[in-house]
Amino acid sequence: MSVLPGKLRRLYAILDVTSLPGSRPTTARIVQFAQELQAGGVELIQYRNKDGDVRTMLSHARELRRALGSRVKLIMNDRADLCVAAGFDGVHVGQDDLSPDGARLVVGKDRIVGVSTHNLEQLKQADASPADYIAFGPIFSTSAKRNPDPVVGLEGLRATRAMTRKPLVAIGGITRANVEPVIDAGADCVAVISDLATLPRQAAEEFLLSIRSRLSD
Repeated sequence: MSVLPGKLRRLYAILDVTSLPGSRPTTARIVQFAQELQAGGVELIQYRNKDGDVRTMLSHARELRRALGSRVKLIMNDRADLCVAAGFDGVHVGQDDLSPDGARLVVGKDRIVGVSTHNLEQLKQADASPADYIAFGPIFSTSAKRNPDPVVGLEGLRATRAMTRKPLVAIGGITRANVEPVIDAGADCVAVISDLATLPRQAAEEFLLSIRSRLSD
């Protein structure tokens, strides 16, 4: 499966409900945010809601699917069962979640499975798993996770690039100001949360402009 066809999917937007303004963003606000990302050129969005109950998450997910249609690849964070129930395109699992093998059993062979890794040993395991892509980080310091793993830096990303031929998604503290060296270090794609939270359409456009510029050098 080709997970990242085309340069536009070089930007992987993570729609973290807890990062949006307000203590409890409405479904309408979540959908609006995703539509603004889409208008900025984003074609790959992960829905992430660490604090939501199952009913709320499924409601959000189904509305995102309805509003965005097939024009955006939608990935569910953690929950392979909700990925299937909401008609999402794939699931992303962490080290403490369902394994890539388990996720594949739930979502089937036609959906995307991604996995987070934070060191080279985890990378080796992910490379041998049925995961379609591997996320690696945090590349830089990040406030998006409550208990972040140690920063791996650009050197860690370069070492990781040499160890896998699977699509490699860099994550953690990536902004418009530092995205270019991340691409230079071998990332196929960059996952972003915080730097898309304000003016998402404009931010997405600027990210993609920087990425395309780097790839054309």
